[in-house]
Amino acid sequence: MQNPTAETRIRYRERLSPSLWMLVTAAVAAPMVMLTFTPLGSLPALLIGIAAALALIVALIAGSPAIRIEGTTLHAGRAKIDARWLGDVTEHTGEEARTARGIGLPARGWHLLRGGIDGVVVVENTDPDDPVPSWTISTRTPDRLAAAIREAEADAR
Repeated sequence: MQNPTAETRIRYRERLSPSLWMLVTAAVAAPMVMLTFTPLGSLPALLIGIAAALALIVALIAGSPAIRIEGTTLHAGRAKIDARWLGDVTEHTGEEARTARGIGLPARGWHLLRGGIDGVVVVENTDPDDPVPSWTISTRTPDRLAAAIREAEADAR
């Protein structure tokens, strides 16, 4: 068995999958689609409605972004940054998280925000060539993500 090195070890991984209520909402599309296709007959309308609802649910799950820290690189959705360019890390929950996602959200910052996910981690970007001053990331476990970022920062230095 191979021992992972610090450069390849996955320190943190989370998929920002949709909430149960979002999946239920997608499933409610089945009756609406069925009504649209009732002129074709009840069985084809039923099959088309179920297929449409399943396609929506699969698309929501497959299209949900992932957060991971692999080695010393933070990946959030399609974006990535090396931990040596990361500065202060703050985690927020509850009212602090609502403020960080709302009026406290920097206009020039990079954001990966998902509804239904309470926690937020804000990471300062210290890269002088990058115009983005900070990253704001939704997460279900802000304390674990912040700790993993700090660990990656320590290894990058």
